[in-house]
Amino acid sequence: MSKVSCTHCHLEFDESVMIKDEAHYFCCKGCQGIYHLLADEGLDNFYEKVGDTKLTPPTEQFEDSGNFNSSAFYDRFVKTNREDFQEVSLIIEGIHCAACVWLNEKALHKMDGIVEVHINYTNNKANITWADEVVKLSSIIDMIRAIGYNAFPYDPSLQEAHANKERKDFYLRMAVATFASMNVMWVAVAQYAGYFTGIRDDVRFILNIAEWALSTPVLFYSGWIFFRGAYYGLRNKVVNMDLLVSTGAALTYIYSIYITFANTGEAYFDSVTMIITFVLLGKFLEVLSKKSAADTLDVMSKHLPSEVMVLRAGNFVNINVNEAVAGDVIQIKSGEKVALDGEVSKGEGSFDESNLSGESEPIFKKLGDKLLSGTVSLDATLQYRAVKDFAHSTLSNLVTLLESSMAKKPKIEQMANKLSEHFSTAILLLAFLTFLVWFLLGNPFETSFIVGISVIVIACPCALALATPVATLVGIGLGAKRGILFKQAAQLETMANIDMLLLDKTGTLTEGRPDVQRASYLKEFDKALLFSLASSSKHPVSVGISRYLMIEHEFKMILALDALEQISARGMKANYENHILLGGNAELMRENGIKVDENSDMTLYYFAINGELCAILELKDSIKKDALDLIESMKSKNIDVVMLTGDHERVAKEVAGALGIENYKAALTPKEKADYISHMHNQDKKVVMVGDGVNDILALAQADIGIAMGSGSDIAIDVSDVVLMNDSLTSLNEAFKISTTTFKLIKQNLGISLVYNAVTIPLAMAGYIIPLIAAISMSISSLLVVGNSLRIRLNWKKG
Repeated sequence: MSKVSCTHCHLEFDESVMIKDEAHYFCCKGCQGIYHLLADEGLDNFYEKVGDTKLTPPTEQFEDSGNFNSSAFYDRFVKTNREDFQEVSLIIEGIHCAACVWLNEKALHKMDGIVEVHINYTNNKANITWADEVVKLSSIIDMIRAIGYNAFPYDPSLQEAHANKERKDFYLRMAVATFASMNVMWVAVAQYAGYFTGIRDDVRFILNIAEWALSTPVLFYSGWIFFRGAYYGLRNKVVNMDLLVSTGAALTYIYSIYITFANTGEAYFDSVTMIITFVLLGKFLEVLSKKSAADTLDVMSKHLPSEVMVLRAGNFVNINVNEAVAGDVIQIKSGEKVALDGEVSKGEGSFDESNLSGESEPIFKKLGDKLLSGTVSLDATLQYRAVKDFAHSTLSNLVTLLESSMAKKPKIEQMANKLSEHFSTAILLLAFLTFLVWFLLGNPFETSFIVGISVIVIACPCALALATPVATLVGIGLGAKRGILFKQAAQLETMANIDMLLLDKTGTLTEGRPDVQRASYLKEFDKALLFSLASSSKHPVSVGISRYLMIEHEFKMILALDALEQISARGMKANYENHILLGGNAELMRENGIKVDENSDMTLYYFAINGELCAILELKDSIKKDALDLIESMKSKNIDVVMLTGDHERVAKEVAGALGIENYKAALTPKEKADYISHMHNQDKKVVMVGDGVNDILALAQADIGIAMGSGSDIAIDVSDVVLMNDSLTSLNEAFKISTTTFKLIKQNLGISLVYNAVTIPLAMAGYIIPLIAAISMSISSLLVVGNSLRIRLNWKKG
């Protein structure tokens, strides 16, 4: 049986298994469908571009697409929205350019049942909404595969593997380029010396061959990404820096080969390696500066229990959290997190809601009170009735809002990228016109070609490409030494231009832990009893008291207490050598017949022995020592400072007054914090948000720059753009200074590059600069940029 090629993918199969469609043959319905899709859209010239190239094989080489329809896959990856449409996030493998994104979106939109498709070119993530009763997910996957791509569910571990693969690829390319460039420069030393003092032709030939051998892997392996980028740019009618780099390097390489064998003039293989290595460095730094690919949803989910204890037929049994529904009775124990929103149906106790509200003090919950997912039971085993399922509970809703906020985060365009397209087009045009004019004026082809090459080489955008990454690398390195971690280079530029600073209170402006402000001892007693009782509880107030006593009295041993009892939302009770110890709040004292005075704005802790009040301790969350210096520094820079907190008005007003913060917002929910930032964005404000808890993550994501304290929650650190590892607000001040200095030097670097090109390009066009001098000039311009960037450290020391 004869074999025929598929009209779309060009793979060969027996004619008997092919689908015949008029004069065309197709190996599958996917190929047939995409062929007609391209024809209908006027894109049938696609086949002229690919020629005989074989496209992605049929789907049998992939995992069975039917697996995407399984209930297990739907439970894990597919959501149903309010309109009863299905939503899924996929990673499209094989996307190289904007045209790939367009083709995938167009192909999927052609399918019946597809409601919406959005593909993010920067991370190849596709968000697809469809009607499951009309089209199955497996059919969507088949369509993606049929047009030459593949899809798999968005999973942070897989994303991290792909990111690691990309970084490893850059490591290898950089290693080859660096090794070859270093060796080429050794050879070039002899070449340059011979140019001025004289060199035998046979020696020059050997040196040229050595440079040729070293420059070849640099151009075609290390520099392959530039050729690829130039190809996809041209295919989409975009002239980019990749085209200029690849053109200059390739033409210089070809010319140098000609010079080597013609044994006339000077070869410039060293320029080839320098062009590729310097510009590859810029791309390499860009890859290193990317954020972790971890998905925020999964980062947050790991902070919730995967199972819950649900009442079934009179007994509590463990079930998957996604299987629990509204109306289920759930049991939660001390120290556990609430998984679903609900109402207390049995028992009472204190809950830590600081993750959501920012409230620094525990909240007492009793029968009928609401519980929010993500909060923590501090001292109670109770039961509650779920009012929402997991997907619609508070923390899940925060995830949805967070993803929306992250998607809307502004993308900072570097100045070099804004200039690159016009710059590259202009240089190529000038080089061609230079060659043409020289040749038409009667000059030899070789002379005209050399002058044209000189224009490209001398204008090669090494300095322009390095203007930003080298300065930011020095700035990021300086920040790291100071305990300031910038996750992306662009954040330095953004911070240098902000005009509003938003600060969380608890854990950011304050220490985030209650400290004893005043201890009143009403009678003599053994302080070790109080220390031992307080050390028996993990309640924030008890921890603060034990910490205070440890410092004041240097206690190291805890007494062995008997009948230790933790009383929900009240305190602790214990026995020691026939003494009854009580420690807790006023309600605990009153329940045991002890009268107390509550006239204080601070948190009060009472300690009694055998029914007699012995001590009263007043606790308060302390303001950080460097908070006032930060506020004054921001005001001197005309940056508006606003405090956002979930705490009560009384506490917020006190902290704001102590720090001289005129504008503050109290009792805010996480969503209200994010809404406030959106409101500021509508007023064209550039906002930096500083926080440390889960209650801050929406605001951190919504802000132009989110800054997390290093001791903050893992979620806040993952979402943020900058992390202050030492928790010092002095570091926050230093972060602003580093960003301002770095951005100033970036602008200077761009100025150096542009002035350099403005002076040297006309000289090269006039024939006064040969490629050798052009390569040296190009290197000098790059060194000037690097040297200027290192001035960040000098400016820092002066400051």
